[in-house]
Amino acid sequence: MRLKLIPSETNFDFFRFSPITLGASALAMIVSIFLFFSMGLNYGIDFKGGTTIRTDSTHAVDVAQYRAALDALNLGDISVTEVFDPTKPDQHVAQVRFEAQEGDEAVTTETITAVKAALNAIDPDMTFPQIDSVGPQVSGELVKTAVIAVLLSVGAVLFYIWLRFEWQFSLGAVAALVHDIVLTIGVFSLFQMSFDLNIIAALLTIVGYSLNDTVVVFDRVRENLRKYKKRPLREVLNLSINETLSRTVMTSVTTLIALISLFVLGGDVIHGFVFAMIWGVVVGTYSSVFVASAILLKLGVKRDWEKQDGAAGTQFANIDA
Repeated sequence: MRLKLIPSETNFDFFRFSPITLGASALAMIVSIFLFFSMGLNYGIDFKGGTTIRTDSTHAVDVAQYRAALDALNLGDISVTEVFDPTKPDQHVAQVRFEAQEGDEAVTTETITAVKAALNAIDPDMTFPQIDSVGPQVSGELVKTAVIAVLLSVGAVLFYIWLRFEWQFSLGAVAALVHDIVLTIGVFSLFQMSFDLNIIAALLTIVGYSLNDTVVVFDRVRENLRKYKKRPLREVLNLSINETLSRTVMTSVTTLIALISLFVLGGDVIHGFVFAMIWGVVVGTYSSVFVASAILLKLGVKRDWEKQDGAAGTQFANIDA
């Protein structure tokens, strides 16, 4: 017996509320942009420069005590955060982060040794399983490289869809990708979650996932445009989305099951990356249907719907929404 979350044949009208869904998406993007410029992102050490030291202790984490021990070192802005790691239920885990030191290209061994000594004075049995350091010059280059990577990926998608389909399809796909990226950045601004290179990797993965979902729908649209040459474009789009709906839902649900398992059991180290992926799968599935296809409907596409005799060739008509 086959499991079916969605019946094989559905007949939903996905464009019945398209003004509302497009309006909601536009509003969400505006809010996300506002949050980005007003609150900013909580950049990790990859982008700000600095050092993050993970501590494991059998004693409860006292944030005030940790800060008092480190203040004497004059390291500048210091952040101490207690985190939960389900893989180590018998340990109390914390992350100590301090900014890059002015004039230093990288954090010195002496500085890290001094931090360890100050924390070991609180708990001699404390261990430091993970230490990440990035210098200020390297962090600036990483910011530039990350922005270029995202822009190039979106540009490559625009070119690929334009070659495979038509420019209307390309604009719809890229609009969906920009929608997904902007909303993801907005969520990270709202919750002030750490934004580092792992999140950039998640954004690029979201681009690929959303593109794959959109291309599946657009491939079926192209097939049905040839099959139903005189049907209105809205009917063809609805038919195509309904025909691929079962595949879309099953793919998204199975992906989410794996991601949620990682989020719950994977520990705090990958929480940011997995959260970005979960959010990306949800908004990517939504945008493939309610953003990319809706914009394609607004733009219209050229269709080979009537053959002419003789040398006149093929007549094309622009079928609008």
